[in-house]
Amino acid sequence: MAERVEVSEAAAPTPPPMEAVAKANAVVTETETPAAVPAQAPARLGRAMAGERWIARILRGGALISGSMFLASLGLEVLPQSEAVHVAIDTLRKGAASLLLVTPVARLVVAGTMLGLRGEWRYTLYAAGVLGLLAIAVGAGISA
Repeated sequence: MAERVEVSEAAAPTPPPMEAVAKANAVVTETETPAAVPAQAPARLGRAMAGERWIARILRGGALISGSMFLASLGLEVLPQSEAVHVAIDTLRKGAASLLLVTPVARLVVAGTMLGLRGEWRYTLYAAGVLGLLAIAVGAGISA
């Protein structure tokens, strides 16, 4: 049931001459992006990852130090009660709470700085705006 079809040589496609292929490849090679552009991408990615690592270190460090200060204040509860022990417990707890509150602010400072270094000025301005609002809120709270 299959029919046999004959194709004449005139209808068959002919490959282009080798000179034309070499010339076209040379044009494509000249118009491609230079090799330096892909090399910049890993550097940019490395800086972004370094920023993320700094933010993670700040958050982790703040939480660990604050938690250890709270645990130390709990450990001081077993000591005989005296004025010095009460002052130490109070100081540790207030310091731990303050550090716990300051840690996200430090993260915002680092994030804004890293975004500014990467050239993302819009987000840097957002971070600066949030820091400004926090400063106004703290200032208004202290004066009240």
